Formats: sequence, C-alpha cells, structure tokens
Amino acid sequence: MKRAPRVGVFGLLGSGNLGNDGSLEAVLGYLRAEYPDAVLSALVGGPELVRERYGLDATPLHWNQSEYETASGLRSVALKGFGKLVDIARTAAWVRKQDVVIVPGMGVLEATLPLRPWGFPYSLFLLSATGRLFGTKVALVCVGANHIGARATRTLVRWSGRLAAYRSYRDDISRDAMRAMGVDTSADQVYPDLAFSLPTPAAVAKPGTVGVGVMAYYGGNDDRAEADRIYRHYVDTMNRFVAWLVDQDRPVRLFIGDRIDRQVVDEIIEKTASPLVTAAPAETLDELMHEMAAVDSVVATRYHNVLCALKVAKPTVAIGYAPKNDVLMAEMGLDGFTQRAKTVGFDRLVEQFTELENRSAELRRTLQERNEMNAQRLKDQFAALSAALFGGGR
Repeated sequence: MKRAPRVGVFGLLGSGNLGNDGSLEAVLGYLRAEYPDAVLSALVGGPELVRERYGLDATPLHWNQSEYETASGLRSVALKGFGKLVDIARTAAWVRKQDVVIVPGMGVLEATLPLRPWGFPYSLFLLSATGRLFGTKVALVCVGANHIGARATRTLVRWSGRLAAYRSYRDDISRDAMRAMGVDTSADQVYPDLAFSLPTPAAVAKPGTVGVGVMAYYGGNDDRAEADRIYRHYVDTMNRFVAWLVDQDRPVRLFIGDRIDRQVVDEIIEKTASPLVTAAPAETLDELMHEMAAVDSVVATRYHNVLCALKVAKPTVAIGYAPKNDVLMAEMGLDGFTQRAKTVGFDRLVEQFTELENRSAELRRTLQERNEMNAQRLKDQFAALSAALFGGGR
C-alpha cells in the first residue's frame, strides 16, 4: 500500500500578514482537495495561529523567539548567533521528515521592504539547502522576487532559488529578477498570485462607501535614514485624503494587511473624528475580501490589499511601494491608477480617484474578465505542481 505523502509548508505564516496567510489558504485548499490523505505540517513564523486556524502540526521557524527584534546588548547578540546555528539542525530535522515542502506565494525572494540577510533569507536558504541534501522537494510556488543590491542578501536568495526543486513566479518581473541574479529560469513559469484561487465572496456594496487600505510604510532597505520622514509623508497624505472623502459625505472603511498597520488606522480615526470613518476587523484574507466586497471603490497600499480589491472587481487606486504593484494593476487593466507610497501626492490622488469613479462600470467589466482568466491559469499552476511534486494528480 502506497504511503500517504508528507507535505510541509514553510514561511512567515501566522505572523500577522493577511496576504501571506491567504497564500497558505490557497495551497491548503489545493492539497486537501487533491491529496486528502497527505500528512501536513508547517515550519512557520506564527505556529500558534497556524495550529489553531488551520489545524496543522506547526513548529516555530526560529529557535530564538526574539529573532525579529533588534538585538541590544552582548547577551542578545550572542543568543541570535547561537540561534542561527541551532536553526541549521532544527530546519534539517524538520525537512528530513517531509517528502515535499511548499513555500506558498509571498515575496520570499524580495527585498522591497527593510530586510536583513540573516533573517528570513537565511531561513529560506537553509530550507533549500537541506531539501537538496535529504532529497526533499522544495517548491517555491507563485513567489515574488526583485533584483537585490545587498550582496549577502542577494547571495542567499540566489542559492535559495537555485537549490529549489520547483519554482514559479507571480509576475514576469520576478522571473526576470531571478534570471538577472544568476538563476536558470528557462523551465520556470509565471502564474497569477495564489490568492486569485481563493473563493470570491458575494456581497452588496454600501452605496458611496470607499475602502482605504493603509500601511505602516517606512520605505525600503535603502531608505533607513529617511524612514521617519517617509512614514510621516505617507500617513499625512492618507489622513488628508480620508478627510477629503469625509468632506464629500462619503463613508470610509479602513483596511490593513498586517497587524503593524493598525497604528495608521488608529491615527486616521483619531484625526478625522468622524462617524463616517470606521475600521474593518478582518483578520484573514477571506474576511478582508468580504469587507472589500461591501464597498464601491478602493484606494490601497499593501500588495494583497490591492489584490483583494481587484479580485472582488472593485475599481482601485494602488499606492504601491514596489514595481509588483504596478505590474499587478497593469495586468488587471488599471495601469493608469498607481502612485508610489514614498512620494504619493494628494492632488494627484484626488484626480485619479475621481477618474476611477467616472469609469467604474467599464473597469468592473474589465476586472471580471481578468479574474476569470486568472482562475483558469491557477488551475494550470496546481496541475503543474502535481506533476512536478507528486507525479500527477490523484
């Protein structure tokens, strides 16, 4: 009798980022439909939430539970260094138990936001290296990537990609970035983001309501010296835009994509002091999509906030922080409705939003057509994944 496959999922999952967890939900939906007897486990950043919400046997990604806190003092530095050594053995022991490990979506090969090489890039490298060592197939599925300037981070990302058994990307710029960093991508395919395979909620929009997705945005790796200024400019502009909507008697629903974004929501609610401005309580990507389905239009920053709005066919302005936002908007037919979070301008935002609403009927039709195409392409992705990792479907 053939043994049930042992499948692991890996990443910064259960750590408060709704987009990452949405990618996990998409992969779990595929695995549970196609391989219901598979033994599933997880090596993740937030094991408690993953156990509770998804019913997986979950192990902490790091031995040092303070991994992503800034080290202060000799003891903290020593613990971090010791933890890196311990994580080699921990990762190897977990990987050795799996037949397949899937890294579901996420920008795991990116450095568009502040990132240290010995954080997640190091963890991903350990995964790919131990997978190659023990014959466990590591699959990077519909992941995001960008060209990375910092040498140590670039090296770790390059080898993480090279050592993986399977790679696919969520856009062409990700595949191009990996090719530019020295990975042979000739057999790698591009598919839509995994979140496009999640069920689309049906809801009746509340007339006139605008969804505004905000982010605690401090710039990227190269902007650390200006992080506070960048944050202040972005938040002040979003405050001003929400106040403008309130002046038009428009109800505003505030969204987040990561728990850290709540500080921005709190500030906007305090400054506007209007009953028209409320915060959505969504804690999963599915809940976020249900909330977005109930608004007329959306202005959003985080990648998966934008994606959710597009998936429920809401005309959207994207205030992005990386080229991936522009690519997503162009692929969905809204390439004229983007700005950069670092330099977002209020006047231009009002102009874009006004045009967006004037063209809303046309844009909704376009979004519905693109969503149908994305759903089919992701069926192709899961079929390709079955063939690569399991030798075909059930």
